[in-house]
Amino acid sequence: MSLYAVIDVETTGGSYQKARLTEIAIFLFDGENIIDEYSTLINPEQPIPFMITRLTGITDEMVADAPKFYEVAKKIVEMTEGAIFVGHNVAFDYNFIRQEFKSLGYNYKRPYICTVKMSRKILPGYASYSLGKLCQSLGIIINNRHRAAGDALATTHLLKLLINTDPEAISGQIFEVPSIIRDVPEETGVYYMHDENGNIIYVGKSNNMYERLQQHFRNSDTSKALEMKNRVASVSYEVTGSELLALLLESDEIKKHRPPYNRAQRRVRYEYSVISYINGDGYMCFQATHEVNGHNPVASFPSQSAARNFLYKMVDKHQLCQKLCGLYETSGACFHYSIRQCKGACICTESPESYNLRAEKAIREIGFKDANFFIIEEGRNNEEYSVVRIAGGRYTGFGYTDMYHTDPQSLEECIRHYEDNRDTHYIIKSYLRKHPRVKVLKVNTAQYSLFAGHDFLLDQ
Repeated sequence: MSLYAVIDVETTGGSYQKARLTEIAIFLFDGENIIDEYSTLINPEQPIPFMITRLTGITDEMVADAPKFYEVAKKIVEMTEGAIFVGHNVAFDYNFIRQEFKSLGYNYKRPYICTVKMSRKILPGYASYSLGKLCQSLGIIINNRHRAAGDALATTHLLKLLINTDPEAISGQIFEVPSIIRDVPEETGVYYMHDENGNIIYVGKSNNMYERLQQHFRNSDTSKALEMKNRVASVSYEVTGSELLALLLESDEIKKHRPPYNRAQRRVRYEYSVISYINGDGYMCFQATHEVNGHNPVASFPSQSAARNFLYKMVDKHQLCQKLCGLYETSGACFHYSIRQCKGACICTESPESYNLRAEKAIREIGFKDANFFIIEEGRNNEEYSVVRIAGGRYTGFGYTDMYHTDPQSLEECIRHYEDNRDTHYIIKSYLRKHPRVKVLKVNTAQYSLFAGHDFLLDQ
């Protein structure tokens, strides 16, 4: 017979990474009867917001003399040992409790089930599966709604009803952490799922790799998710510290290994480039080519047609010359000149200086407005920084440096080369827009300048 620890918590907010517990209640249930119970207020060691007090009725004064979490931690561990952790929307309660233990240096893990998911499966057709409305529909009385003991007791009655309705379905909803992910850290990085032959079948990125892998193994909603889960024999990972590095590494690894269960980015291989160069008359020229041959790549594409289509759009937008962009073979003027869409660079009637201004503007719009800079973020530990390098408007790679060596030469030397492509540009630009206070070291030939805030880097 299974033993269930039905748990509800009240908190200072919705984020388990920032908020703290204010109350916890535990009811030990053996499938038929409540055999033990425990509840207490907890001093969160931070103010309780007014909106939370209005919802729960718990005030700063009520918790001022309550025990702090470390004082009740042992009781929680002992009481839930050997039991299945149960909650209504269990991820909320479970993650808060795990985070509190994490702050104490303890890795709290229990198998768990969610009465929301169980209710949807066993009792389909209800308009709402929130605890209050579902219990009202089922005739379960909740005393002290939005207090831990009241909600936990109601969840226990709900669990009993679900067990009596379909005991077989309950066992299928229990999630126990697979042994292959138990040692994965709750840190930012890239994880790899391998089949029994060691082949990589999926690459993912997360700010909490352990939690994200749990989600994979809980997910049986689609036949593809179930198929992938059943093929996984082992898991490996690489901690990156920085979310940006995790995004960039994930993108590169997907293209390199082409895992069968990665749909996004997997098929994209950037084998063609648009290159730029100055011809003998001083004009900036562009060409879609498979061979870079030392020229500066402006952008990368999965096919020659995609590269040429990009050039056609660039020609139209910036009034560039078809001939100088490799789109019109002629010894004289291009076709656009005859319809006055080209200003005559093809036959040298427009000066190189005038034409190149538009060509350079086109390049800036493809890449970054500022051509040379480092992005500096947290590293894998407190002694290092992560570094992303943009040189010549292109992404060149990333690396790590210790926090005592952040001069430009040290930053340059730590960079490991990675491929530049349209995905990396999208990733970096999106990240910088979402994180406007990221530290950036802007580089030019005269000086190096450290910025927090980087509107100068992005296209408007």
